[in-house]
Amino acid sequence: MESDEPREDYLPIAEHGLIGDLRTAALVGTDGRIDWFCVPRFDSPSVFGSLLDARRGGCWEIWPVGQAATRNQFYFPDTNILITRMLTDDGIVEIQDFMPIVRDRDPAHRQRLVRRVVNVRGRMRLAVRVAPRLNYGRDPHRLERIANGVRFTGASIALSLRSSVPLEPDGPDARAEFELSGGDTVLFDLETDTGSGTGPGAALPGACAVDPGAAERLFEATVTFWRTWLRQSTYTGRWRETVHRSALTLKLLTHEPSGAIVAAPTLGLPERLGGSRNWDYRYVWIRDAAFSLYALLRLGFTQEAQAFMDWLTGRLRAATDCSGDPLRVMYSIDGDAELPEEVLEHLEGYRGSSPVRIGNGASGQRQLDIYGELIDSIYLFNKYGVGISHESWTDLCTVLDWLLEHWDTVDASIWETRAGPRNHTYSRLMCWVAVERMIRMARQRGLPGDLGRWTAVRDRIYHQIMARGWNPVARTFVQQLADADADGPPADILDASLLLMPMVKFVSPVDPRFRSTVDAIAGRLVADSLVFRYDPEQSPDGLEGTEGTFSICSFWWVEALARTGEVEQARLALEKMFTYANHVGLYAEQIGLTGEHLGNFPQAFTHLALISSAINLDRAMG
Repeated sequence: MESDEPREDYLPIAEHGLIGDLRTAALVGTDGRIDWFCVPRFDSPSVFGSLLDARRGGCWEIWPVGQAATRNQFYFPDTNILITRMLTDDGIVEIQDFMPIVRDRDPAHRQRLVRRVVNVRGRMRLAVRVAPRLNYGRDPHRLERIANGVRFTGASIALSLRSSVPLEPDGPDARAEFELSGGDTVLFDLETDTGSGTGPGAALPGACAVDPGAAERLFEATVTFWRTWLRQSTYTGRWRETVHRSALTLKLLTHEPSGAIVAAPTLGLPERLGGSRNWDYRYVWIRDAAFSLYALLRLGFTQEAQAFMDWLTGRLRAATDCSGDPLRVMYSIDGDAELPEEVLEHLEGYRGSSPVRIGNGASGQRQLDIYGELIDSIYLFNKYGVGISHESWTDLCTVLDWLLEHWDTVDASIWETRAGPRNHTYSRLMCWVAVERMIRMARQRGLPGDLGRWTAVRDRIYHQIMARGWNPVARTFVQQLADADADGPPADILDASLLLMPMVKFVSPVDPRFRSTVDAIAGRLVADSLVFRYDPEQSPDGLEGTEGTFSICSFWWVEALARTGEVEQARLALEKMFTYANHVGLYAEQIGLTGEHLGNFPQAFTHLALISSAINLDRAMG
């Protein structure tokens, strides 16, 4: 068997597609390699993790033997089924990767990753190597033969791999080599067993996917699931395919059993190659999930909004029983607020970018902006969804009572800096949003509340931002408020989050103060259509190194231009941003100045901002 494959140790981040089953997700490279897969959930340890260490992480790869191949990748239309094509002089082969989903909230769901290798033209010889490395490569496993395949058994999880071609043990790995011609198909079916009785050893319905008929039925059922879901979309604008791909990506980041929405399916992907800004994003950020709820509601996906509200109800109920800050910045999928940060010293990191962290130390920060983002999303759900319950309103009032006493304090704010808490203008802005939306809901629905007190605090926040968050010399809103006893204006430090001011109804988009802020951001934070979130040299954030432009800020820039009447500029900026998507329409957290994707991938924040900017630009264009 020819075992050596000429390949890169690390593909560019952008050279991946994503598949998933609404419980977890896998990254599939354009070279046919699965290099990131955590089971059974997004936040579980990885079983394939060569994305973060090419030697120790483990992967599942399929490649043509002894031939150089041209590769391309696309999604089966209107689904999250990924197809990787390999083209050589002798033939064409497709690898169809998907995680079967038969129906909504299926109690008998079997977690499986199916790879269907189909010969399209000519003849090709291929090799496969399946090399899991359990628990981020820390746990050994036992390999044994089973009917039609092999089983990898570790301390807390087992993976059963069934194949339509013979698999040969190779140390801890399994290998095979086979030739395809005509209309030949080879099937692989990897199934997860966590010892709960619902894995490969359990008597569950559904034949093994290495049977061609069963594989075809699973494929068709999964196609039907995704297309049925997407038909709920109410978006009919100019960028339908792009917006729908972002919606499908947000859906992939949803944990269906709980209703939680994770920020990204990956950890440790660097904001600068070789740098240390590498974080674990496989959790539920209140901010990101709230914005996701907004995007899904705008597209008509009310079921996901209701599911997240159900998840959120549990966090609000817990908030009323705590003595500290009522809400945490982020939670696990289960709602656990304790996410201690740990460094995986044995992993080298993506292209040597270390440390590799699991957990997230920012979970203990105070970030006051989350209250505005959360309550704004609940306001929209109350307006466009079925409405909130009495219990939820009571819990919200308890949370607001806390915020009314603590809004005028320092925090880490939206960018989760590690340079110590400060008086962030954006956090004050979102505190204003929290109070203002509670007033709106109370008035619209006749809900009880101390409107006199709420209104007084709302107006105090407004006047504070206008007095201490505005620099009259530079004629711009700034990142941090001036001290209350300061004689001069606040420091002239810009922040792209202030582009949201008219979007949350704090100022008119044609207010001279906002227009001049847009002009200042254009001159100092915008590079073509790409936008930096702030200048770390002006505002040190407690972290070493630099970073790329933030894609969510770039889409906020589009929306700000559209709202200020610069519709043609906005359209050009949006079209430019579309060129930075990868080959299947996915975006990482950041884009480097030469177009490379940086940070965790794909990022919910980016895709929801794309949806919002496209919808609002459509409206502005008429």
